[in-house]
Amino acid sequence: MTNSWVKYAIGEIEADFQRSADTHLIRLNMPAFPGICLYLKDESTHPTGSLKHRLARSLFLYGLCNGWITENTTIIEASSGSTAVSEAYFARLIGLPFIAVMPSCTARRKVEQIAFYGGRCHFVDHAAQIYAASEQLAKELNGHYMDQFTFAERATDWRGNNNIADSIFRQMTHEPHPQPSWIVMSAGTGGTSATIGRYIRCQGYETQLMVVDPQNSVFLDYWQSRDASLRSPVGSKIEGIGRPRVEPSFIPDVVDEMLRVPDAASVATALWLETQLGRKVGASTGTNMWGVLQLAARMRDEGRTGSIVTLLCDSGERYLESYYNPQWVAANIGDITPWQTQIMQLSGAQ
Repeated sequence: MTNSWVKYAIGEIEADFQRSADTHLIRLNMPAFPGICLYLKDESTHPTGSLKHRLARSLFLYGLCNGWITENTTIIEASSGSTAVSEAYFARLIGLPFIAVMPSCTARRKVEQIAFYGGRCHFVDHAAQIYAASEQLAKELNGHYMDQFTFAERATDWRGNNNIADSIFRQMTHEPHPQPSWIVMSAGTGGTSATIGRYIRCQGYETQLMVVDPQNSVFLDYWQSRDASLRSPVGSKIEGIGRPRVEPSFIPDVVDEMLRVPDAASVATALWLETQLGRKVGASTGTNMWGVLQLAARMRDEGRTGSIVTLLCDSGERYLESYYNPQWVAANIGDITPWQTQIMQLSGAQ
């Protein structure tokens, strides 16, 4: 039997979903790739500003329906920031306390957003410490550790029901190449790539899935070796994606190809995208778009036409002190000039 508060909480989350509109699919104008259409699904327009709004909604519904979240539960999450912002939003929506466990280097704007929604932040020195710290807090407070890294792929209905993959294919219906040749996705938990890859197979599409992986992340190495014990001593510098350990939500068998993207290439591509869109995007979107440009160049060289879709994960306004600060980039990422030159060559700007 479902108690009245759980019914209320689920109702509030479902009502919030009904008030939401779908996110826009942006088509880029790229004459350098004739016959190849490039698209960005703009997930920055969610109420909490990122793709993770979808995940947070699913995780709350999953926890409520499993009986893990009740009227007095403190919610704890391990995050690089974006999921925590979205979960703080939903925690406030249903009146629950929320604590985010994050690396101390997390963008200040995300910390401010979590506080705006009534959440608290618990900082650790290294990305690898967020798991144990979250488990310990949940034990001490008799709370619920959401554990996005385990439950992201389980909480999302990959068969359809307006998930992100379903939305992409519906929005592509009237485009010149409605069935994308490729969808490009980066992995934070691995949940979105799992959803997209499963959906492609369930629907019988010929679309292929590329997952792009930043430096210091173990997803690509795991995809190649299937060694789940892999660990990285250094965390990813591209907020929101890349992990120092193999996360349970990453499903390697639904991924057709993976590509390692240098951090400097991610940042350079994000800065270039601002010139194409007229607004700033986060570095994880740069990682995605770098993969898109490589695939588009490959298709062009092979004389093929088609479409490629990726995600605009979040706004660059969150990262004015980091990726959009030349001094920070020089000190933490290095020289991005060679990558900017490559992008100009790929995109036909010179």
